[in-house]
Amino acid sequence: MSKPDTEKSLKPDTVLTHAGLDPRGFHGFVNPPVVHASTVLYPDIETMLTGGQTYSYGRRGTPTSKSLEAAIRELEGAAGVHLANSGLNAIALALLSCVSAGDHLLIADTAYGPTRHFADTVLPGFGVSVEYYDPALGSDIRSLFREETKAIFTESPGSLTFEMQDIPAIAKAAAEIGALVLVDNTWASPLYCQPLALGADLSIQAGTKYLVGHSDAMLGTIAANERAWPKLDALHGAIGTHVAPDDVYLGMRGLRTLSVRLERHAKNCLQVIDWLKDQPQIGNIRYPALESDPGHALWKRDFSGSSGLFSFDFIEGTSQEQQHAFLDALTLFGLGYSWGGFESLAIPVSLDGMRTVTPLDKNRMSVRLHIGLEDPEDLVNDIAVALKKAFGA
Repeated sequence: MSKPDTEKSLKPDTVLTHAGLDPRGFHGFVNPPVVHASTVLYPDIETMLTGGQTYSYGRRGTPTSKSLEAAIRELEGAAGVHLANSGLNAIALALLSCVSAGDHLLIADTAYGPTRHFADTVLPGFGVSVEYYDPALGSDIRSLFREETKAIFTESPGSLTFEMQDIPAIAKAAAEIGALVLVDNTWASPLYCQPLALGADLSIQAGTKYLVGHSDAMLGTIAANERAWPKLDALHGAIGTHVAPDDVYLGMRGLRTLSVRLERHAKNCLQVIDWLKDQPQIGNIRYPALESDPGHALWKRDFSGSSGLFSFDFIEGTSQEQQHAFLDALTLFGLGYSWGGFESLAIPVSLDGMRTVTPLDKNRMSVRLHIGLEDPEDLVNDIAVALKKAFGA
């Protein structure tokens, strides 16, 4: 499959369709092979000692993993990409490549719960000082810088409260002190947001979610610019992280349909939200693509699309029993921790222990929904029945 002379001329949908493919290298087969390998043989001792061949050992990469890494690298505009065996593993590897003993790390107060757990329970053992910051700070994050500040971890939008962050402003401030900026970009995927182009140094996604897209594999990706790549590459090799080839293949398969799936997720999501906002039992709806959302201007500036994940509050005075009754009454929404698959999901939102700098009302009853690929009218009807059972006619 030939490409134009300049890859810059390729549109995102074309990149998703062709990136990482090399049919001529695999006897004409469109998809790269699923290589199950540990040992790699060398033709002679000179090649072995000089590293004179592409592959050296299964842990160091195979045609399967290199194909997906190449595709993500092109999509992210990165100097290099490494795969991890989960989104959390990708976050942990990225952070450990940026900080060491004596360093100060800033993390957005909206961060994903497992990210906070890793930062609070593991990083202090490595001598890293962790501090959370208000996600609305933007360039004012400078006020929190110390001489030992080495990295800023952002998540935009946050996966529970969907607060947006001004990544270019944070990146500009960080550059003044030589700190690295990391972005958890799972909500939008690199299809709808390219953090490296916004000034970030590392872009992370839980490929388990939209990249795989079918709730059947665990995967994480870390894309780095030229500045951050050497340390990430060295750490990835030293730790020995390796993703099973079948999971890598499922990630590559999901990549090909990412655009059409995300478009449908977003379309269905907006249709559900359009109905939900008129229901008397519903309070605030948090989804940056809405013009009424506080983060809409940042989303419109930095993103080219949205996904199927949002959260909402019930009206003031709603009890936890009503929240639980609503969730139990849903039939098309599964109750499960994740999102990004073809199916719709729901979870209660609890902010206990999840906010330390910008506390939110812990008494409010909230729900996070992932809108899948079902017919949105059926999803609306399912929600309507659940609201009736929880709140009465």
